[in-house]
Amino acid sequence: MALNQHSYDITVSWTGNRGTGTSGYRDYGRDHEVTAAGRPTLAGSADPTFHGDKDRWNPEQLLLTALAQCHMLSYLHVAVNNGIVVTSYQDNASGTMVLNPDGSGQFSSVTLKPQVVIADASQQELANRLHAEAAQKCFIARSVNFPVQHQPEVTS
Repeated sequence: MALNQHSYDITVSWTGNRGTGTSGYRDYGRDHEVTAAGRPTLAGSADPTFHGDKDRWNPEQLLLTALAQCHMLSYLHVAVNNGIVVTSYQDNASGTMVLNPDGSGQFSSVTLKPQVVIADASQQELANRLHAEAAQKCFIARSVNFPVQHQPEVTS
């Protein structure tokens, strides 16, 4: 494999067979497990709106999570490259999904709201601007077909 190519492998296993498989729309559970070598099992389901378990992660949350994680990791990278010491980072991200009359759906937008604390107040303007660079470097954001907005707040 080339150095500029990376592969990822996971396994999704449906655990929602209640004894009759998919004999009817309400006869099966949406529960599943996501596994990868050497990682803890992730308990997944559908969103409760779609008959899923509210206590498990759903794909929509995981997509939003991937975008927020990717931006954070990209931001920390560009911050260190620009000599900014980040001492805290938290993102309260939100996303909007629309359903279509044919039963399909898609995300229409995601808004990341990173709250970043930096060590040096004099670098606040640069720290804010670096969110744009981080957005350009985020592999996940570059892979989706909807806008990913950013509303950062940088303090010291």
